[in-house]
Amino acid sequence: MSIGKVDLNLLKVFDAVFEERNLVLAGRRLHLSQSAVSHALSRLREVVGDELFVRTGRGMVPTGGALRMAPALRDALRRIESTLDVAPFSPRASQRQFVIAANDHVTAVLVAPLARKLQRAAPGVDLVIRPSTRLDLAEQIDLGRIDLAIGIFSQVPPRMSARTLLSQGEAILMRKDHPASRGRLTLTALARHPLVTISVGGQEEGAVDGFILERGLARQSEMFDRGALHEALGGQGVQPRVRVTVPHSLAIPALLRDSDMLSIVPASLARALTRGDSGLVMRQPPYPSAVATTRAVWHSRHDHDAAHTWLRETVAEVALAAGRPGAAKT
Repeated sequence: MSIGKVDLNLLKVFDAVFEERNLVLAGRRLHLSQSAVSHALSRLREVVGDELFVRTGRGMVPTGGALRMAPALRDALRRIESTLDVAPFSPRASQRQFVIAANDHVTAVLVAPLARKLQRAAPGVDLVIRPSTRLDLAEQIDLGRIDLAIGIFSQVPPRMSARTLLSQGEAILMRKDHPASRGRLTLTALARHPLVTISVGGQEEGAVDGFILERGLARQSEMFDRGALHEALGGQGVQPRVRVTVPHSLAIPALLRDSDMLSIVPASLARALTRGDSGLVMRQPPYPSAVATTRAVWHSRHDHDAAHTWLRETVAEVALAAGRPGAAKT
């Protein structure tokens, strides 16, 4: 098939329908009527010899042929758009929407100050936060539905780029009048009290050594160094008692305030949760634990996109400030 036979506007229609899964929404995005979108799809179906989308109760579902076409086709469109967009990116004048994948810890520590920064520097830019714990995170990045994923990744596939945002150790949270809050925390005190831990996926979801691998991207499933904890307490002849496991870090304060439980969390989260009159204090772990590196991950097709580059730089600035130790007592 010659490219000269293809109206490139049809590819824009394919791109919109593939993302929206709805003819009306795709039409609004392209400023076309539903009938115009439907007609364009019919023309494209004739060209490629595939149905492309099937109408169901869940919307327009892509066929196997459409799923095979989509990554390369949408990547090509983004590259064309980036090439033709010769005007410099202006944050203050931009009306762009960015989609960021992050868990609630990252949202509290990084996205909240990022939103405040955007309010001043880019008032027309909107953020949409998606959960980074979803099992199809890599696919969403591939399809262009997520601009930036922020988290701890042990493996990033070659088709994606990554940037280190901050490296941090762990801290242990407890209520202010906890028996173990007097002075430095010891292994004996740690062994005496049950734990609240954060896990967004276990072995039943395919987690191995605290990470879930999908499509070449390995994301963190446990927010603490389980191996270091077991080794430290094992030397005391005891095993840690995990009383409560939760998928959301922001549930930790409510669980700790009226109990003698402890919680092992990333240091930046501990600083955020002990600010003000939180009723919580943080202590250093009485054993050496791994330093975890939080990274931003994106599809490499965005490497030279001016707006995307600006977003990454802005996120990095916010992360640098978030990584600095605060005034919380340790």
